[in-house]
Amino acid sequence: MIAYLRGKLLEKHPNQAIVETGGVGYDVIIPVSTFSGLGETGGEVRLRVYTHVREDALQLFGFLTAEEKTVFERLISVSGIGPKLAITVLSGLATPDLISAIREGSVERLVRIPGVGKKTAERMVLELKDKLDMLPGAPRAAVAGGAPPADALNAVEQDVLSALLNLGCQRAAAETAVRKARGTSADFEPLFRKALELVR
Repeated sequence: MIAYLRGKLLEKHPNQAIVETGGVGYDVIIPVSTFSGLGETGGEVRLRVYTHVREDALQLFGFLTAEEKTVFERLISVSGIGPKLAITVLSGLATPDLISAIREGSVERLVRIPGVGKKTAERMVLELKDKLDMLPGAPRAAVAGGAPPADALNAVEQDVLSALLNLGCQRAAAETAVRKARGTSADFEPLFRKALELVR
């Protein structure tokens, strides 16, 4: 099983990275938090990898930190949560906020993540509340959003829109949320988190 990849970053997208190592390009599914921490394409990248084997496919899920990978592995141990949904959950909340929400039993925060219904959120809390004790998880302060100008989206905003669409959000609602989130930050991850809060 592949557990670690180090190589050249050929491509990166909000939920995907292609890493070349030893002349082979590996297609790796990643959460938004890992995407925002990757350097520029062409540079070296190191990813901790979870290899998921099915009868019809072999998929690689990559993470920049051991904490992200550990939380991912805990999530897929929950009944009804597969690797794709676990990536969506890690993309929907920053890892410390996700840990905090599960520990506190905050179902209302968890159901805001696309694809997570009330029953799934309740199972996450029930099954993982006592399994995250070794991980840090302090809530982050919320950041204020800015006014929504109606002009075209810049490159970072396009990446945020792409990430929201990958999570299953409707395009019109996602574009509106990205515009409303302007002013939050020029960086991808804070802007994405704010837009995700605003999408309806």
